[in-house]
Amino acid sequence: MALPTAAAPVPETDLFGYPNRPGRGQAGRPRFQPTPRDRNRVRLLLALGWTNPRIASALEISLPTLHRYFDGILKQRDLMRDRLDARRFEIAMEQANTGSIAALKELGRMIERSDMMHVEAEMGSRPAETLPAEKPGKKIVDAQLAMDADADLMAELENEAISAARH
Repeated sequence: MALPTAAAPVPETDLFGYPNRPGRGQAGRPRFQPTPRDRNRVRLLLALGWTNPRIASALEISLPTLHRYFDGILKQRDLMRDRLDARRFEIAMEQANTGSIAALKELGRMIERSDMMHVEAEMGSRPAETLPAEKPGKKIVDAQLAMDADADLMAELENEAISAARH
């Protein structure tokens, strides 16, 4: 049996779907060219709350390269989670409209979670309702004042006894 003499073709992407760029990490390598897929990955990772260094590492680019090519997207960090959730609702609704019972159930769960988040946010933004402290009655106030006066008198007598013992 003869061994093949031609080298196996190099796959266009690695295990995780990233393109095999020639000379990656070496001087004189070709300039990074972001693809629409790269832009969507950055949007997804922002929606998941990833930091810029973590995103750059995932894309196998440097932090300055991330800022150079994706700065406009990075500035929209706060919007990405809402956009992701909106897209998920849209897909679930489309599937539910086709008659998918599973999609209809999932849409219901998503709506319930969304409602709960709104209620929690509303509850958290309200100032806590404080009940007025009960005002103690006159007998309780008088008893407390008497106990305080008695304690003060006992402390004063102890101080006098200690002073007298030293002289």
